[in-house]
Amino acid sequence: MSKQKQAQLRKDVMPYASPKSKKSTIQLLNTIPPFFILWFLAYQSLSVSVWLSLAISVVAALFMVRAFIIFHDCAHQSFYQNKKINRIIGTATGVLTHFAFEKWKREHAIHHATSGNLDQRGTGDIWIMTVKEYQRASKWQKLQYRLYRNPFVMFGLGPFMLFLYSNRFNRKDARKKERLNTYLINGLLLLIYSVMVWTLGWQALLFVQLPIVYVAGVLGVWLFYVQHQFEDSYFEHESEWDYVKAAVDGSSYYKLPKWLEWFTGNIGYHHVHHLAPRVPNYLLNKAHEETPPLQKATTITLKTSLESLRFRLFDEDKKLFVSFKDISLSSKNSNTVRS
Repeated sequence: MSKQKQAQLRKDVMPYASPKSKKSTIQLLNTIPPFFILWFLAYQSLSVSVWLSLAISVVAALFMVRAFIIFHDCAHQSFYQNKKINRIIGTATGVLTHFAFEKWKREHAIHHATSGNLDQRGTGDIWIMTVKEYQRASKWQKLQYRLYRNPFVMFGLGPFMLFLYSNRFNRKDARKKERLNTYLINGLLLLIYSVMVWTLGWQALLFVQLPIVYVAGVLGVWLFYVQHQFEDSYFEHESEWDYVKAAVDGSSYYKLPKWLEWFTGNIGYHHVHHLAPRVPNYLLNKAHEETPPLQKATTITLKTSLESLRFRLFDEDKKLFVSFKDISLSSKNSNTVRS
């Protein structure tokens, strides 16, 4: 895609980068109250059946994912026009979703500015090593990376690390505003959990709150992982890196059933989001459908997205994600040829 076409593409998407207060308010109303209603029903159902309570908790977790999309839009200043309102709602949904708003806002902005840039990895990203980096790594580094990329670790333990550790502590270079926001959210969470256990008992925490947060966390990690981890995703070094290519070629269109699109706030239109982060979630699908060049983005489905689980390393020479097995086979073939 030429520079002229890239500029035109960004220009074509700009009309959608304008929040609609009425739509944003409706989204708040059809997300936050239903979440608390389902939470209450899950708690009340404990006296009937733990399994019924868990089933309701799973549905509540879907609403938590949707609440996170609101939080996410507030971080991009794309939910309401007013920055103060975005900050207030972002902090409130940060408490609900267990994310420190100002901290995540900053890290996520860096992710957008560096996505697909091999020389700028490390902030707001999932850890990716290239084949050459992995081959040069020590045994300890390889073990760490293999554990990190193991699905049972990433999706099983990942949500616990996210909620209990990474979201709870500020970066060393965090500004005062960011630090205070993290302290505020941590303090509110501590207060809420204390009151919950004191008034409702440990059962509410163990059988209602924990399943909701954990399931939402697993789904969130999966969505973030899969939208940049497809076979021919875009990665380049700084000298060759291009923002538009990184957005359109390095982010997928995750084609989900309509009901899942609703719960995930259209985040499956990730290529549109990375091209124009100020487009609110409820306009991402419209921008995609009315902008033909965006329809050429890599499309993955629920079925094909499962293939991403085998991708572990990025091969700079082939411009493809490969598995550990692919590297092993390649090494064996090279040794055979030498023999």
